[in-house]
Amino acid sequence: MNKVISATANFLNSSSLFITGGTGFFGRSLLRRISEINRHIVLKDDSVTVLTRDPNTFLNNYPEFSTEKWLKFCQGDILHGLENISNEGRIYTHVLHAAADSTVGPKMRSLERFDQIVTGTRNILDFAVKVKAKRFLLTSSGGVYGALPSDMGSFTESYDGMPNPLNPSNTYSVAKRLAEHLCGLYADQYDLEIVVARCFAFIGPDLPLNVHFAIGNFIRDALNGDPMIINGDGSPMRSYLYQDDLADWLLTLMDRGASGEAYNVGSDQAISILDLAKLVKLTLSSKVNIDVQGSGDAAGAIRSRYIPDIQKITQDLKMQISVPLTRAIELTAQKHSKISKLEVISG
Repeated sequence: MNKVISATANFLNSSSLFITGGTGFFGRSLLRRISEINRHIVLKDDSVTVLTRDPNTFLNNYPEFSTEKWLKFCQGDILHGLENISNEGRIYTHVLHAAADSTVGPKMRSLERFDQIVTGTRNILDFAVKVKAKRFLLTSSGGVYGALPSDMGSFTESYDGMPNPLNPSNTYSVAKRLAEHLCGLYADQYDLEIVVARCFAFIGPDLPLNVHFAIGNFIRDALNGDPMIINGDGSPMRSYLYQDDLADWLLTLMDRGASGEAYNVGSDQAISILDLAKLVKLTLSSKVNIDVQGSGDAAGAIRSRYIPDIQKITQDLKMQISVPLTRAIELTAQKHSKISKLEVISG
């Protein structure tokens, strides 16, 4: 049996896990992975509780989770406190804060986004203290590092750079950095074990194809037979981790990441945006065109290379990338395609 599955099952059966953001991309990745684990090793009832503003709507959209005995939903909002839940008297040993992801954030005003991340994190930290949790995992972002220096190939956890805090367009990254600091303050005052996951870019069946993620847009266009449009020159470098690996890494960090430490979560296998488009074309549809509409510009240069160094999590916690990018593209496309089995074009 997969060692990660066995270890995670033991963790879930010996703890009580509370997850925020359980209905977003990160949350659905976690729930699907835990559901898969439950098929191998039966988990105890109500071992995972998910906070959501509207449980009924989520279950209507994703009915496959409605019969999972290990899963419990509770209604609430990270911005309005969780006294009704903490007053129930239930103890949660672990809290995984995955709310305020980058999917819907760009649609919010800067101050609103800041409050969602910073105030939301503080409310969940207060909740963790009230329910006597011993460990807290924050899903932060690789964006906290700011621009990658020219003499570095990837971001290491020890790099302390950050974006310009006076630029409102950096709200997400600066707020995530402040949320990390809040975790450090609560660890100091309340003896709470905190771990930070600095998350980069991901791919998987639950990734929306109609938002601002290049890889999702490319897959959508390939499936629809539309041109894959690249607004710049295609030179920025990115990397993508499959959602099952994301879930495994987060659950492992929740279980046994070192307290007071941050870990990069993502792939270190760099690929340019142009080469990514070519790979999607090769994998899904050789007939679509790639339309490079621009040249390198200052805005693109700010994030010309967004790649994590993952030696810390791979060496210290023995995590690994188990799904290659080509296979991840296939699996993502299969979910979104109306064809029951996607015909993969080999050349």
